[in-house]
Amino acid sequence: MKRQLDDIGGVFLSVTMILAILFLVVPIIVAIGMAFDSRTYLGAFPPPGISFQWFERFFSDDYFLRGLRTSVVLALIVTVISTTIGTLSAFAINRNDFMGKAALTALFLSPLVVPGVVIGFALLMFLAILDIEGGFARLVAGHVIITLPYTIRTTLAGLVGIRHTLTEAALSLGANERQAFWEITFPLARTGIVAGAIFAFAFSMDDVVVSIFLSDPETYTLPVALISIMRANFDLTIAAAAVMLIGLSIVLIVVLDRAVGLDNVIGQGIYRS
Repeated sequence: MKRQLDDIGGVFLSVTMILAILFLVVPIIVAIGMAFDSRTYLGAFPPPGISFQWFERFFSDDYFLRGLRTSVVLALIVTVISTTIGTLSAFAINRNDFMGKAALTALFLSPLVVPGVVIGFALLMFLAILDIEGGFARLVAGHVIITLPYTIRTTLAGLVGIRHTLTEAALSLGANERQAFWEITFPLARTGIVAGAIFAFAFSMDDVVVSIFLSDPETYTLPVALISIMRANFDLTIAAAAVMLIGLSIVLIVVLDRAVGLDNVIGQGIYRS
């Protein structure tokens, strides 16, 4: 009886895993297939032929190109800011013991659990009080807030296995604080820093909720442009844009693997606290 229950449980687990994989993969396959649809209208899947017309329409539409340009420039700037602040904050938290350390760490990581609607609306009101009207400046501020937790968390995880005695040994051998940091600590923590930077770039490119609140008619990101088009005139240009974002995600995964190794990020538990 027990063996039969184990067999039934194994079958149920296998079926559940297959259904979960299909639930994740099938929509992506459909989106990719429809992006190459040769029809000039949204029809049933699968498409009768292959065409690049929707990609051509995307790159010929100034509205999409402006959103894409804003997203890329914004993601690059935000990545630099978030990585710099996150790395310095993580080192300060890791190297010092002070009252309220846990509360400060939780405050830095709070954007991970606070709904994006709340962050976007609150930041819009706050920036309005400061009389900051530029859409790009508002977007930078909002994206730094939502990406900073990733750079801090991954850097803190990368610092877990670095012993303070290594820095002390370098200092005792004649190195100063700057040399000990760049020659000892930074190379060992590089995995977490690079991973945090890549995550910051990816989440900045993908954000919708916060960006909707902080965009203006002249400055908007690609995801906001896609949402606007979906409401006004839904066509398969959106599928073409989705395929390009999927491609960007694959490129980021490859870069992450080449730079630090996926085993270091996933297999060795970089999210340990």
